[in-house]
Amino acid sequence: MPSKEKKTTGSSKAGDRQQTRRADSGADISPWTEALFAAEVLLLHATPVYYGFGVPRGDGSAVVIIPGFLGTDLYLMELHSWLGRIGYRPYFSGIGINAECPNLLVQRQLSKTIEEALTDTERRIHLIGHSLGGVIARSVAGQRPGDVASVITLGSPFRGTVTSGAVLHATEAIRLRILQEHGRKVLPDCYTGRCTCNFVDSLKREFPETMVQTAIYTRDDGIVDWRYCMTRNPEADFEVPGTHIGLAFNPSVYSIVAERLAKAQSSE
Repeated sequence: MPSKEKKTTGSSKAGDRQQTRRADSGADISPWTEALFAAEVLLLHATPVYYGFGVPRGDGSAVVIIPGFLGTDLYLMELHSWLGRIGYRPYFSGIGINAECPNLLVQRQLSKTIEEALTDTERRIHLIGHSLGGVIARSVAGQRPGDVASVITLGSPFRGTVTSGAVLHATEAIRLRILQEHGRKVLPDCYTGRCTCNFVDSLKREFPETMVQTAIYTRDDGIVDWRYCMTRNPEADFEVPGTHIGLAFNPSVYSIVAERLAKAQSSE
């Protein structure tokens, strides 16, 4: 059974400042355990929740799902299909490979998908993002609070980009390519925690009480530091066993997602 993280004491704002200072630093994280995510895929197909049993039914509202760093919508097909089976209207992000300035990804592709979802359903939407996709989801929610009913993050370090050295090297390579390709269209600190664009600024905004927030994380994360993946609200933070990659296929995650989406639709 998933357990909720205990409430963190001390000033949240002070903690945020500390995490900002540590952003983009390496962490003693081993990615080798991530190979176990294949077992989570197999387990998912063997559980009743995957077939829609024992979880609340959806109301036909739109759910936009956003892939993580270097990922595409393709690996979220299981999540997409499952959301449809339990009664929601799922939408792929349409962003292509998540290896671009997030601000541009939102402006060019994701905003079009969101507008389509809003038009099709004529109601507020839900956002689910895996890893970096969850950071993007929270930024969009900060920019468009009136359009978002809930935001769910899966292993998303929205409080600071503390990750493994291997991931940092890949991130730096993407950052250099972005600067070379877009030049003055992006800020010099693009793709770092020091960037001051609208995307990063939106992450700092307070969400309205009507928006249901959910942060799902695993202490066995082999990609990012799990302590940066929480809201610090015990009602919104949920711990599950498993890998970082496997959060997109984890049966416990699917159960929590169904419950949280139901909570959001009941508050509409």
